Amino acid sequence: MKEAVVLYTAPADGHLAPMVSLAKLFQKHNFWATVVTYDNPHRPGKVEQDISCLSSANPSISFHVLPQITTGEDYANLRPPAVMHAILQAQNINLHNFIMDLSKTSSIRAIMLDSLCTVGIDVARQLNIPAYFFTPSGASALAFFYNLLELDASSSLSLKDYGNSPINFPGLPPVVASDCPIFLVDRRSDSYKSAMENFRDIVKSDGVLMNTFESLEPKAISALREGLCGPSFNMPPIYSIGPLVTETKEEDMEERHECLKWLDSQPKGTVVFLCFGSMGSFPLDQIKQIAIGLENSGQRFLWVVKVNVNMDPRNIFNASMPEFELDQILPEGFLNRTKDRGMVLKTWAPQIQVLHHESVGGFVTHCGWNSILEAVTAGKPMVCWPLYAEQRLNKAVLVDHETRLGVTMEGYDCEMVEAEEVETKIRWLMEGEGGKLLKERIKVMKDKAGESLTEAGTSSQAFVQFLMDLELKKIREDQNLTKCFL
Repeated sequence: MKEAVVLYTAPADGHLAPMVSLAKLFQKHNFWATVVTYDNPHRPGKVEQDISCLSSANPSISFHVLPQITTGEDYANLRPPAVMHAILQAQNINLHNFIMDLSKTSSIRAIMLDSLCTVGIDVARQLNIPAYFFTPSGASALAFFYNLLELDASSSLSLKDYGNSPINFPGLPPVVASDCPIFLVDRRSDSYKSAMENFRDIVKSDGVLMNTFESLEPKAISALREGLCGPSFNMPPIYSIGPLVTETKEEDMEERHECLKWLDSQPKGTVVFLCFGSMGSFPLDQIKQIAIGLENSGQRFLWVVKVNVNMDPRNIFNASMPEFELDQILPEGFLNRTKDRGMVLKTWAPQIQVLHHESVGGFVTHCGWNSILEAVTAGKPMVCWPLYAEQRLNKAVLVDHETRLGVTMEGYDCEMVEAEEVETKIRWLMEGEGGKLLKERIKVMKDKAGESLTEAGTSSQAFVQFLMDLELKKIREDQNLTKCFL
């Protein structure tokens, strides 16, 4: 039988892509990899399209979408994390059945669980298969979650009770409640309770693989390794195996995107790239403020626009993103006035190729972890405009004086970021002395990211150690099984 791993992930782009990268890493070490996911009820049918594209690009990886489930529950009053938790619990039976079928032809060595699919650990335990978690976010996010577990067990306070007072968690820079994921600030909410169940599942695992590297988050990784985060809990071993970034080369594209051709005509390092992830969108008023700021900055720009008609950029699951024409949402005459130095795209751009283009000199980002890693590996400094999930925490780490790879877009946590702030920060990044310093720091970190993935690098060695630990676990289980028959 072939040795296999099952990689169970949420269908969101920010989770699927790094899990596929992890599957490729397993394949390099002679494992058969199967990526399993499920359909998102808020975006029915989308996962089938995503899997079709991923399967075409990665023919050696097996993909499987679990059957849709009908729970009969009304989720209207639940926030997305609580909804997802309920859906995943209902999916466990389908996951169990799939793994049972796969085990007829493969020796399943481990189940890799996405950080949003933690309830799958129950299936792994039922089938006596080692269960590991893969967090597509960084070590700082994991350190935060572990620290929150400790706080939950030792205090009756919610994070929101701290107000603007700094919260000092081991492994993290001082954070305030507004830096924390919004679904975790109130311990009485359904989302908080679901998240705490997820974190407790992670603690019960055989280990955690993190998409980061030692030089990027030394403080968080050290605190996790030394057991300083959640000391009351028996934390599993950690392995920093990143940066795992999607390897998409221009020659792999059927047709070169128009924005890359446009970038070819721009001077080196002069274009600021604005992109806010697969689900990051803004209300019309905010889009107009961004446009005014860009125009007044005088800088060259490439801007990916998404419209959120629900007027809430954090409502990532239910937000409607309809078809629109750019001249209908941008200030009158904006496209004509900026046509010689700017390009605006609707919905999507090939982000990795854009960031690696020599004309791009800076990146305005929502601080999704994948985007951060892509910026670091491309050597592009960041203006941080977090929108949802753990992105505010990522921002706090990026702009901390010990890391200093980005600068904050002030007002991101208010109703509106004004055009003047957009203009000021983009000029600061592209022309100012502070921007030059960020560019120097990010280039150093880019080199360290590359070093971590060499054969002797820290991330490569961490994955080798993980495989050795996995093999040792199998040997011990075989020995225990032998004793049972003696």
